[in-house]
Amino acid sequence: MGARQEELRGRLAGLGFDEVRFARLSPAPGGDGLRSWLDSGYQADMAWMERTAAKRMDPGLVLEGARSAILLGVDYYQGSAAPGAPGAPAWARYSLYQDYHDSLKAALERAGGLIEEVYGAAPSDYRYYVDTGPVLERAWAAISGVGFIGKNSMLISRTHGNWLFLASILTRLDLDADPPLRGRGDPGSVGLLCGKCTRCMDACPTQAFPRPGVVDARRCISYQTIENKGVIPAGLREAIGSRVYGCDTCLDVCPWNRFAREGRRMILSSRGDIAAIPLRELLELTPSRFAQVFRGTAMKRVKLAGLLRNACVAAGNSGDASLADPVVRLASHESPIVRAHAVWAARRLGAGGRLAEARSAESDPIVLDEYEAKPPLGSVTPHPHASR
Repeated sequence: MGARQEELRGRLAGLGFDEVRFARLSPAPGGDGLRSWLDSGYQADMAWMERTAAKRMDPGLVLEGARSAILLGVDYYQGSAAPGAPGAPAWARYSLYQDYHDSLKAALERAGGLIEEVYGAAPSDYRYYVDTGPVLERAWAAISGVGFIGKNSMLISRTHGNWLFLASILTRLDLDADPPLRGRGDPGSVGLLCGKCTRCMDACPTQAFPRPGVVDARRCISYQTIENKGVIPAGLREAIGSRVYGCDTCLDVCPWNRFAREGRRMILSSRGDIAAIPLRELLELTPSRFAQVFRGTAMKRVKLAGLLRNACVAAGNSGDASLADPVVRLASHESPIVRAHAVWAARRLGAGGRLAEARSAESDPIVLDEYEAKPPLGSVTPHPHASR
């Protein structure tokens, strides 16, 4: 490894990146797995995955002449999550920050400046992404030794556990490759350091893993509460438990997390205050209040209607009859998606009889289908991981 490359590594770490590794580019590892995943329909309605598949499998289509990749990781672990009150909203850990896409993009802009300074490169000689571009970051991160692909399909680090944000820089520079981790199998193979452990797959509340390392987004709570902009399938709602944005269950149970330590957070800005918002307050959010509380966070992705929809599902699973009032009010919300889930929640809370006025004014087929559905059970025994 040359002196200039090590200088670049050190200076990138100085920007706040907790992992800095290098890979030589070739046809992307994991390309066959991506094709199989798409052919199985596991991407649900994320059509952009199909549209960008060719670029993901060939970095040269993203940046002509690309020779190397710089893989960067930022630790977002904030310590073991304290158990919340029963029925309290549950948020994916990564969401309790200002939107990491924005935070890491700013750091990547500074990283680009370092590449230009250390190597005399031009801005056109590199391109960076924070998990939104057509790059198989996890596969390249595994090849470069940042970690390995777990059976939960996540990049798992021996140092940071499951708690790394990943970013990548494709470049025309010739950089020496870092070695991958050693284990039983090829460097990019699933479960390289998992052994016989299947805790992540066993714990999934919705059985979203058809096989190790493969997620069926159609059954995944993170997909349903974030990427899905429509109706959450009724058969999955109970398993969502109190989750209102994402799901960390398959990450939380991983034994490799025992090595995780709180990150430096030089790049990230914590929004841990969000975790203290009561479910009732979420159900009563107005457009102005939503904008005030969630400005600059990942929750802007689902918008107000999406968060209200998710809050209705959590309310329906809470067994808290005191939430019936805001839920019944949401049965008359302007969004049919919100109204549909409010109907489900109201009936779960035993307040179906209070929906007569909303039902008489309803004309949207999505909501009418919810009224026509078999009444949900009012008392259920949730999956043991349904609220994590």
